[in-house]
Amino acid sequence: MFIAYGAFMSHVELRHLTTLAAVADEGSFGRAAARLGYTQSTVSQQIAALEKAVGGAVFDRPGGPKPVRITPLGAVVLAHGRDLLAKAQAMAAALDRFKAGDGRVDIGTFQSVSNVILPLVVRRLLDEHPGCDIRLFEEETDRPQVRELDLMFFDGRIEGEVEHLKLLDDPYLLVARRGNFPDGPVRLAQLDGAPMVAYPPVCDQPRVEQALARRGVRPRIVFRTAGNETVLSMVRAGMGSAVLPQLAVHSADVGSDESLSMHELRPGLTPREIFLLWQADRTHSPLAARAIEIAVDVAGKIAKRA
Repeated sequence: MFIAYGAFMSHVELRHLTTLAAVADEGSFGRAAARLGYTQSTVSQQIAALEKAVGGAVFDRPGGPKPVRITPLGAVVLAHGRDLLAKAQAMAAALDRFKAGDGRVDIGTFQSVSNVILPLVVRRLLDEHPGCDIRLFEEETDRPQVRELDLMFFDGRIEGEVEHLKLLDDPYLLVARRGNFPDGPVRLAQLDGAPMVAYPPVCDQPRVEQALARRGVRPRIVFRTAGNETVLSMVRAGMGSAVLPQLAVHSADVGSDESLSMHELRPGLTPREIFLLWQADRTHSPLAARAIEIAVDVAGKIAKRA
């Protein structure tokens, strides 16, 4: 690393400044050499190179046992040199932390993942790297802006130069007010014309409704909302049933709600696919790479429990 100081300096290396500080602190070339693990001649050579670069002596050398004294020019160089050395050490420490997994990671997400998968990913990242900076961005959209983020959870594939890593299949279930349907599976035909609370027609919802329509099933949509809790509140109120992905049902702990019942669908709908996305030309930081590993592990365990 070289630092240029106009007409008075050509090139000064950090090792020259390190040697300058050691000699100033120790008061002799010999003690500075011992501290740095150099020979005394190496210290002399580095100070000579520094003096040539700055255009003058940085130490007065009285000779004999008397300590060397820093010159006024040397004091100026030393003051700025210590600042440069401190900044270089701070940069080296920051690089070490970055390589170890600290730093910042920006992750895009959506409701179900935010409630079920992401908390486990975040907790493990923070346990492993307490100093890391995790930024989360939640959006329900058909056009996720992957380029702006390190990673993004999304329920489907998108076009463009994007890498797709499938995490799990998320099957659909029917959630209804208890007593509306007998226990056990519900046939899709029973939903034809039935009142239903549904998501807005974004993300995977259009595919679900198209799949129902292909089977001749056209529920009567009485309310659309993007909020999982709002969907379930309307089901509890008796507005209608809802076809929801398992992650959404799991996050709301529907199984313990005595006012609601869960049912498999017969025949079943094709599950939605949960992917982790990132820009194809992006190099992952160690923290982002670790987030991917943890997400794969967490999703795998959730899929096994399903």
